Amino acid sequence: MQQNPVLNSTQEAAPLKNTHGLIQNVNGNRVNFNRVNFELHLRWVFIILMNGYQYNEGEIMKIPPPPEHISSVLTQLAEAGYSAYLVGGCVRNAIMGRPVHDWDIATSATPIDLARLFPKTVQTGEKFGTVTVVLPECPVEVTTFRTESEYNDGRHPDNVEFVSNIDEDLSRRDFTINAIAQSADGELIDLFGGLQDIVDGVIRCVGGANTRFGEDALRMFRAFRFSAELGFTIEPETMGAICANADRAKLISADRIRVELAKTLMTQKPEIAGEMIKLGLLDRFVTVSGKSPEGLERIAELPVEENMRGCVFCAILLERGLITSVTEFLREMQLAGKAAKMALRALRITDFPKDRTAIKRLLAKHGPEIVRIAAAVSDVLDAGVPVAMSNKMVLLDDKATVLLQHGDMHSDEADNSEKSNALKLTDEIIASGECLHLGDLAISGSDLIELGHPPGKELGDMLNKLLNHVFEHPKDNTREALLKLAVTVHG
Repeated sequence: MQQNPVLNSTQEAAPLKNTHGLIQNVNGNRVNFNRVNFELHLRWVFIILMNGYQYNEGEIMKIPPPPEHISSVLTQLAEAGYSAYLVGGCVRNAIMGRPVHDWDIATSATPIDLARLFPKTVQTGEKFGTVTVVLPECPVEVTTFRTESEYNDGRHPDNVEFVSNIDEDLSRRDFTINAIAQSADGELIDLFGGLQDIVDGVIRCVGGANTRFGEDALRMFRAFRFSAELGFTIEPETMGAICANADRAKLISADRIRVELAKTLMTQKPEIAGEMIKLGLLDRFVTVSGKSPEGLERIAELPVEENMRGCVFCAILLERGLITSVTEFLREMQLAGKAAKMALRALRITDFPKDRTAIKRLLAKHGPEIVRIAAAVSDVLDAGVPVAMSNKMVLLDDKATVLLQHGDMHSDEADNSEKSNALKLTDEIIASGECLHLGDLAISGSDLIELGHPPGKELGDMLNKLLNHVFEHPKDNTREALLKLAVTVHG
């Protein structure tokens, strides 16, 4: 009985035999699990890859099938005589048991063939052979097998040539874990050891790493993002090539960098964004590189909300002296509109209060989105992010300088005995449904007029007095209690 190292110690794998038959060393080979009628379980994939074993007849394993409408596209292409495979992240995630959100198909059919074969198509990337097949369930992107050459702008290929086989198409891809293809009948094509790298938890370039990053510098950011998302390690050659090509990051548009950075911050390893800073990938946006700012790991404790985590990231950079102006940083990162305004307003709320009444007043003034972000900033900074100089004066934007009062600590002096729970308290207040605005009061201006209060400024002042009273005494937000209080206050 072969012990399964992936299962719990009390469980055992079914009998396996090392026949090296249908399932072989994955490097440079096609692997077809369905041929032996396996039912699918990821744990068995690991056994095969780590030990070179094949299941006995009757053992069941398969990679999760795609949705029916995706399978129908693959089937229709195959019936028309074209090769067609699932490729990229969808195959990787299916193997790992992760959710698949986007299904990408590569095929030997040309865009002209696709337009003829499917009733409704849209040319979404004609130069690169990408056609969107419009189905009732959802649109599906289908791309012709291709090779690429000459990346003079460090991002996009100058020349694209359509080819007829999947092998050439896979050889142009970024990382081995993304260079696995799966056919409609379950055949896995893994020419570069991507399955083994999934087992080993490794990010490795397809072919030469310097070549891959020389073609498209955004791949350096993607390497770190995949490392953060999957919990994988970037292998030494690939990491060395990132260091050697870091200056090429300046060729990438800020908005593409911002997207990769945001995705990294949304993972359980947001501190990997600090590695981008450390290696100089973000030099054009920060004033200091060569060192990862401390405290980024605390972002993982926050809700997975892009605006919140991005703002806390800015706050850490600001307090650590890696940026001098949030406005300038966001402008350079090409973040504008509501998200940028929200970040600036949230960072202006310094010395976040710890009592319910004061927090309710903030919610009434700024709204829940901004106050929740400010609370998160307070939690992270008060939790012990070391600062070079406590209570620093920093430039928040072009017009306002604020005093950062969070923390008041140095690198080895953080006291976490009383962990800040500003966000938790803020969320509790929001969830409680307590009165936060004049419109939430159990009475209105009309009710006060009926009591004899004249309309105008004095009426508004009275309503605000009642609101402030309810902030402190939420149980008094009843019609009877407020009318009685109004009479008392009015005299």
